[in-house]
Amino acid sequence: MNFDSSSSTSSDEIYDSMLLDFIEENRQQQVIEDAVTYVINTDVEEQEVRGSRREKMSRWIVLRDREEAHDRLVTDYFSDHPLYGDEKFRHATMRLGASGIQKCTAAMRMLAYGCPADQIDEYLKLGASTARECLIHYVDGVIREFSTEYLRKPNAEDLVRLLKQGEERGFPGMMGSIDCMHWEWKNCPAGWKGMYQGRSKRATVILEVVVSWDLWIWHAFFGTPGTCNDINVLQRSPVFDDILNGRAPQVNFTMNGNTYNQGYYLTHGIYPKWETFISAITSP
Repeated sequence: MNFDSSSSTSSDEIYDSMLLDFIEENRQQQVIEDAVTYVINTDVEEQEVRGSRREKMSRWIVLRDREEAHDRLVTDYFSDHPLYGDEKFRHATMRLGASGIQKCTAAMRMLAYGCPADQIDEYLKLGASTARECLIHYVDGVIREFSTEYLRKPNAEDLVRLLKQGEERGFPGMMGSIDCMHWEWKNCPAGWKGMYQGRSKRATVILEVVVSWDLWIWHAFFGTPGTCNDINVLQRSPVFDDILNGRAPQVNFTMNGNTYNQGYYLTHGIYPKWETFISAITSP
């Protein structure tokens, strides 16, 4: 049998090409299988590591007695008789607090000049919260010291004294003089100036008082906007509440042959023509 050499060579080439293609396909398939195996094994290892960490973390839990810590904190600092009170804290700092004159000056600057609390720190070196506390203590001290004598309604003894003083000065039945004055509000907020700015073109707050000849003030009504006048203030004032409610003291005096059973106040011309108001003498 005779074989053609050219055909044999062609067949070998075809076989070799098919063999190479088969080998290449197997190699690619193996690479894919190896990659899938690697990914699966890596994911399994990571899950095992995470599981091991969770097991370790669960073993590290520390039991803390938080309830006991809370009770101890309250007992030491927030109870009625704390272990570490104000005295121990002040002793621990080894520094004196603000002096009495500093505190009083801070309160007076806020009262007299209307200084904001945070401005006190510039000169007196007191924080805003401390300055406000000083003001509160100062006002409470003034009330405790002077409330028994000033800024209260006259009692029976006071009324006798006031009527005697008035009669000695030519005004029998007079219980005092009533008038209003304007206090300038230097630090009035800009949005409120229209309400508190009167004829003086400055923001003011009105004070209404009833006072005796020796400057004993027994009625004070403060806070009315400066755009009001004495009549507007009188309409808001509680000065005649006792009269309207029938609690006014009985005052009996005789003048020009007429007997009266109600006291009166000296005023100036703007006040209405009421029986309880008598205009002061212009040139006594």
